[in-house]
Amino acid sequence: MSFVGPEPGTPLFDLKELEELEEGIFLHRPNRFVALAEVKGKQVRVHVADTGRLEEILTPERPLLLHPNSPGMKTDYTLVAAQMEEGWVLINTRLHPVIARRAIEQGVLGFIPRTLKQEVPLGASRLDYLADDTYVELKGCSLVRENTCLFPNAPTVRGTRHLRELIAARAAGHGAAILIMALRPCRCFAPHPERDPEFRHTFYEALDNGVEYHGFHVRIDEALRVVYDGELGLCGI
Repeated sequence: MSFVGPEPGTPLFDLKELEELEEGIFLHRPNRFVALAEVKGKQVRVHVADTGRLEEILTPERPLLLHPNSPGMKTDYTLVAAQMEEGWVLINTRLHPVIARRAIEQGVLGFIPRTLKQEVPLGASRLDYLADDTYVELKGCSLVRENTCLFPNAPTVRGTRHLRELIAARAAGHGAAILIMALRPCRCFAPHPERDPEFRHTFYEALDNGVEYHGFHVRIDEALRVVYDGELGLCGI
């Protein structure tokens, strides 16, 4: 029997490691990288690491979980999570590689790798991981429509290039996998049908050429730990 990953509820990252987390209220997002929020009655500037549209998450008066930035930075805080109906939802993409690495180490790719490297050069790109001889590209997914997790949330030339690198790696005899980390509950994953048609076409081309799909859910529990929450299947399979 193949190993299918950690048990649901297994901790992958503790947000309290960030220290000094504060709550705020979302006000406005003037551009992709900056949001305005209210913290303790004062308007502050917040760095948004996720450049997706996030239109269903960053809505007026949405509670936010923020991490104070060092003095002298252009923003006062960095966005960590937003509170949705299902609880806190992780927004900070800088944490994704750490969380996914711990999931990979526990078998979400269907095996426990003997070696695991990050930021691995491949062609004209750097892919997120090399697990033994399998190149892996990670995509975090926070957009949910009709109980389906969708990626991308905005056009991504870089994401399409990564898929083509995976296709080339597979053709060269290496393992290759696209790994989707769902940040919100959903039934299954699909490439977005409208946001980036080229990514969607290349995603299915990659599967047809032997690139593996793997997906998993995470959630933030009451103790502010990011925990594994089960496998994420591919819609239509």
